[in-house]
Amino acid sequence: MVSGAEPQQGHRAGVYKQKNKGHKHGKHRTKGEIERENKGRVSVTALTKKQRKEARKMDKRHKANQLRRNKKDLVLTEKRRLGSRDGPPHLVAVVALHAGVDAEAVTRLLRCEGAGGLVREENSVCGVSDSFGLVMPRFKQRFTFLRPDTADMHSLLDVVKVADSLVFVLDSTEGWDSYGDHCLSCLFSQGLPAYALVCQGVSDLAVKKRVDSRRALAKISEIRFPGARLFPLDSDQDATLMLRHLGAQRQRRLGFRSRRPHLLAQQVSYTPNSSEGSGGAPTGLGTLRVSGYVRGCPLQVDRLVHISGFGDFLLSQIDAPIDPLPLNSMTPRPAKPGKEGDVDMQDGGVDEVASVRVLMKADPARRESLQAEAEVDPMDGEQTWPTDTELLEAEEARKSKRVMKVPKGTSDYQATWIVDEEDENGEENEESTDDEDDEDSMMEESIDGEDLDSQVDAASGGGSDEEEEEEELNSTSDKGGADQRYDEHMDEAEEGEGLKRYREARANEMFPDEVDTPLDQSAKNRFQRYRGLKSFRSSPWDPLENLPADYSRIFQFQSFERTRRRVLAEAAQEEEGAMVGWYVTLHVVDVPPTVMESVQAGRPLVLVSLLPHEQKMSVMHMLVRRHPSNTDPIKSKEELVFHCGFRRFRACPIFSQHTSADKHKLERFLHADAPTVVSVYAPITFPTAGVLLFKQREDGMQDLVGTGSLLSCDPQRVVLKRIVLSGHPFKINRRSAVCRYMFFNRDDILWFKPVELRTKWGRRGHIKEALGTHGHMKCVFDSQMRSQDTVMMNLYKRVYPRWTYDPYVPLPLPWVKGEGTQVPDDFDME
Repeated sequence: MVSGAEPQQGHRAGVYKQKNKGHKHGKHRTKGEIERENKGRVSVTALTKKQRKEARKMDKRHKANQLRRNKKDLVLTEKRRLGSRDGPPHLVAVVALHAGVDAEAVTRLLRCEGAGGLVREENSVCGVSDSFGLVMPRFKQRFTFLRPDTADMHSLLDVVKVADSLVFVLDSTEGWDSYGDHCLSCLFSQGLPAYALVCQGVSDLAVKKRVDSRRALAKISEIRFPGARLFPLDSDQDATLMLRHLGAQRQRRLGFRSRRPHLLAQQVSYTPNSSEGSGGAPTGLGTLRVSGYVRGCPLQVDRLVHISGFGDFLLSQIDAPIDPLPLNSMTPRPAKPGKEGDVDMQDGGVDEVASVRVLMKADPARRESLQAEAEVDPMDGEQTWPTDTELLEAEEARKSKRVMKVPKGTSDYQATWIVDEEDENGEENEESTDDEDDEDSMMEESIDGEDLDSQVDAASGGGSDEEEEEEELNSTSDKGGADQRYDEHMDEAEEGEGLKRYREARANEMFPDEVDTPLDQSAKNRFQRYRGLKSFRSSPWDPLENLPADYSRIFQFQSFERTRRRVLAEAAQEEEGAMVGWYVTLHVVDVPPTVMESVQAGRPLVLVSLLPHEQKMSVMHMLVRRHPSNTDPIKSKEELVFHCGFRRFRACPIFSQHTSADKHKLERFLHADAPTVVSVYAPITFPTAGVLLFKQREDGMQDLVGTGSLLSCDPQRVVLKRIVLSGHPFKINRRSAVCRYMFFNRDDILWFKPVELRTKWGRRGHIKEALGTHGHMKCVFDSQMRSQDTVMMNLYKRVYPRWTYDPYVPLPLPWVKGEGTQVPDDFDME
């Protein structure tokens, strides 16, 4: 650089200069590096990772403790309110489980003054003769005892649905009989509240035998009630201990009733509607006034109510009469204003003028609708106007007259009702392809009673006719008077039907879903509604394809689970209406007089307030297991009696497998070894709820055939019926074979050629070509075929329940244990 020259400036990097990342040496930064990078800056004091983890642990633990404490306080509050001044009386049902016990003696002993209680109200429950209200000043509790008629299963189940506690009266030696075991099976499946076991007559035994008797009875009761305590009830002291135990025992929470307001009718009156508002014609309906204590949740006047066994109805208003069972009748309870002008309940001792107050009246703008089915518009579907050619063809068909041979004197109108033989054949062909009855016809044709009899005779060895005649003579000569008397009580028609059902179930178990291809009809026409699937698990099936007309009458949720959570959450947070524990009178409008006739006949009346949407029809699915006590085959689409929550109805359901896939295989019979999904058209009910399935005999008795719970409401659940067409390998050449007996003409083979084949030994293949015109076809498989193998083709179609919902269920006769269809174990189907 020359001296005296201007100094030269160094190069400055621009803003876009490349900045390379530092070398990753794999070591952590030292403290000096961190300090140099921070350049004296001090970071905000923060918790370390370990400290943050410990803090989160403590927060979770505190939150769990708070939730546990809140739930415990809620349970204790409900327990303390039950039977107290602020809650409804403790409802106790006395149930006898043996025909030899005297349940009336138990109620007589509980109402004695020596037990410490004061009977304030006789016949407190309308429809139950042996019922009374009891006040225990010593325990500051009040009870309502009733003894339902155990012979009437409907009344027993309705009472247990609303009872807080049950007192089971056992026999001192046997515990319970066959009918008592039947009642316990129904009660356990429906949902059992808190209970106590009572036995009478133990004190009458000798001192040395008391311990043995109690030990034997405890061993018997351990089967149904593990760990339950057995109370003797022979004196006033025993009755006092029993009342103390009932008032202090832990209550069982049943979800289907705790989430819905309900009450047991204690006073019922009926007023027919006047004919003035209906134009002078009597309507046959009236207003039912039902008084009782509100239980479960607060009751709203704008919601629908369901009367068990009779249907859904509207409320007009809710009144607040005097409490007939006050805990302390000397000091009246001051009235407290509630929300929206409601008033609090009052105990006895108030003025008669203010004895009944109107709590609330229904608002027509907010009232729930009784509409159960969607309105169907027949013109809503796709419509096309007929063309000119179609109109001309219709006119020519109308003008053309058929020439028929008719009897002399037959008019033209009568002649139109005479059907030719060709028309009859055509109608038979159309009926055979009907979607509803095709599976029944196939099964009945393939499993005919006469054919099976001949098969059994052939399988038995086929002895000579002379030997059979000798055996018949010997058997008839050996018959005595006892056998003849036994046969007098046997119904041959019923025995024949039972044997036919057993054979169908046995054939379906041995050859599942196999059907025979008809000889007199084309398989392409016979099975035109079926299709093949490459894979039952992964092949698609549109759930909205070819829906039946009944689907236009039902309702469907966009997300049933989200709606269920929202509705139940709103019901749990409800703070308006008639609160739990209030004694109210409900005015139910447009009620038929049969409801009052049922009460007058001595049956209890149970009302439940429905949640939103629970009056609408949809496709309900229930997960059911077959009850071990039933051995008769239960076929799909057979009429059954359902007890679902507070509802009971009749319907013809379909059975399907319980899987997590998007398609579910139809079950022809209710199996005993696995849970089955039962699908039926029924009113919507939000889970959880117990389900009981009964089958009515011809004599009027109802047998328990299945128990389970409510699963979901999903009209888009795809249930596929499978049929299996079977063929025999005629000629085998390694992987290829000539098969026959699957089809009987060439057109059917070409029609079903794309469907995949399989064999019982696990081979898979397809149809290569048709041979001749008599149903022989050449098939190719993935490995070597064997001569004893069977070629099969699976075809599927979607099935739907039948619209057979009937809310009317006839009263069952007293149940007697019946003997199922007796068929020898060595019965051979071949």
